[in-house]
Amino acid sequence: MTSSPATSGGPALMAYDDALARYEPVLGLETHVELGTRSKMFCSCATAFGAEPNTQVCPVCLALPGSLPVVNGTAVESAVRLGLALNCSIASWCRFARKNYFYPDMPKNYQISQYDEPLCSDGHLDVVVDTPEGPREFRVEIERVHMEEDTGKTSHVGGTTGRIHGAEYSIVDYNRAGIPLLEIVTKPIEHTGDLAPLVARAYVSELRDLVRSLGVSDVRMEEGSLRCDVNVSLMPRGATKWGTRSETKNVNSLRSVERAMRFEIQRQAAVLDAGGRVVQETRHFQENSGTTVSGRSKEEAQDYRYFPDPDLVPVAPSAEWIEELRAGLPELPAAKRRRIKAEWELSDEELRDLVNAEAIDLVAATVDAGAPPADARKWWLNELSRRATETEVELAALPVTPAQVARVVELVAEGTLTNKLARQVVEGVLAGEGEPDAVVEARGLKVVSDDSALGAAVRQAIADNPDVAEKIRGGKVAAAGALVGAVMKATRGQADAGRARELILAELGVQA
Repeated sequence: MTSSPATSGGPALMAYDDALARYEPVLGLETHVELGTRSKMFCSCATAFGAEPNTQVCPVCLALPGSLPVVNGTAVESAVRLGLALNCSIASWCRFARKNYFYPDMPKNYQISQYDEPLCSDGHLDVVVDTPEGPREFRVEIERVHMEEDTGKTSHVGGTTGRIHGAEYSIVDYNRAGIPLLEIVTKPIEHTGDLAPLVARAYVSELRDLVRSLGVSDVRMEEGSLRCDVNVSLMPRGATKWGTRSETKNVNSLRSVERAMRFEIQRQAAVLDAGGRVVQETRHFQENSGTTVSGRSKEEAQDYRYFPDPDLVPVAPSAEWIEELRAGLPELPAAKRRRIKAEWELSDEELRDLVNAEAIDLVAATVDAGAPPADARKWWLNELSRRATETEVELAALPVTPAQVARVVELVAEGTLTNKLARQVVEGVLAGEGEPDAVVEARGLKVVSDDSALGAAVRQAIADNPDVAEKIRGGKVAAAGALVGAVMKATRGQADAGRARELILAELGVQA
């Protein structure tokens, strides 16, 4: 079997194809979603991202003596809505528990979470993976969705790794401590074979889109509002007993979920093939190298000493309220994709392009604003995707709205703009110069189509190109394109090309 070091001095890796030929991966994903509530889970402190450190704290989230927590009702509603969207059963009664563990960035030194009584359980999410044989669907079973609070953020200053080892000192920001958090835990995912990393990525992507569609979180992985723990174990082909798993913590991008899982499959296969033993532990993903490194051993069961939180009353959502929330769910991403594919008559490849570009909602909103689907797709997948790539931002983060794109499409359709001029208008909108009509006026970008304005440019083009004019008079009408180009250049691309051609032929006495 082929194996090689991952990096200089790094662990040996088995070739991916060899690893999958000998071992079957079993996956598990634990995803944490920070809810977009205005206040924290158990107090009224603000939750805005990026505030000055330790400015969004109070006696409750700092765990000062005598302070008492109160459950955020909006967070409970968000959890129920997500559970319903994930096809979960919603508990009619559940409660919070204290999870006791050394948390250097949690003032209470315990976390309020849910233990044996989660709010949501036994759901599923279907995901699709593209394969050379066509799309393939996998059902990911959901074990539980439970509510808890986030921890603060510790930064280790000095050293070269950003971790505590080698740091000069550590600082803690408690702004994030107490922010509402949902943890979505899958059941073990089997029978994915060599598609395991793609299934993991597809699941996190679909979950992110689902959460976003519900409006309960911005799910920005780069800001930590969506984080994923990737669990992997291997068992020999034909075996029935699962192997020992590793848990790669806080992976913060879709690409990294895929890379972390692929690396762990190769690393564990090499360990097993060499007669070694996979250690049950947490690991940390290294973005720069695409590798994982050992964190904390979990070979012995950690006793978190859970017990019901005596300061919080149980949560008991009524059946009527749950059904009311179910009836109010929006169209979910999978259903929306099926509808859009049928309505816009898209091929599998065209739909996949929209999904991969994360452009479905943007294109749909542009269509809702009046643009034809083909034009809306063209602008978001071509010009605007290029701009997003150049500026290294997400497509949805570009400073242009679907309504503005729809207006540009309309201006082209009515003949006010050419496609070239339209790109200049979009450039102006992106630069903050205002609405499309304002950019057209300020930059003087309207198409020139009246005969008086075009006549001089047409006559000048003929005078400057007598040989071309003579060819046209001789019957080579196709040569008029060269003169049209000259007119377009003279008018800075603002001439109506069709009308310019008509005037050129008329000036030369040639029938179109």
